[in-house]
Formats: sequence, C-alpha cells, structure tokens
Amino acid sequence: MDKDTLVKYGPVALVVIALILQWNLFVTPEKLEIKHREILHDVSETYTTKEQYNDLKAQLSNMQAKIDKIYDIVTSKK
Repeated sequence: MDKDTLVKYGPVALVVIALILQWNLFVTPEKLEIKHREILHDVSETYTTKEQYNDLKAQLSNMQAKIDKIYDIVTSKK
C-alpha cells in the first residue's frame, strides 16, 4: 500500500473506527454474559418449566377426580 492511498483513505477509516467504537457495534464477552443472565432471569420469571406444568396438571387431575367422587356421593343420596 502506498502513501497516497493511505493519506486518501486514512481519515475515512479513522471515522469509521471511531463510529464503531462510539455506537458499541461490537459486544464484549462480559457484556454478552450479563445480557444472557438478564434474559434467563426474565424468562424464569415469566414462564414455567415443563416439570412445574406437569405437576400442576397432575394436581388438577386429582382435584377433578375428588370432585367427581363427591358429586357421585351427593347424587346417589337422593
């Protein structure tokens, strides 16, 4: 690369590099890890796990079975 090309495109390259650094277009691994932990925290607060869902489903099934037994007893007494 000759000196004239460097003098011609040097300021443009410096401006582009300065804008990239100023606008934080590239993320450091530390910032990425922090954002990852924030996302995991938000997801855990908003959504439930499959195990929790299955446990709740089983509890509701048991409650429905007990309600059905109570209904059968009440209707058979008439």
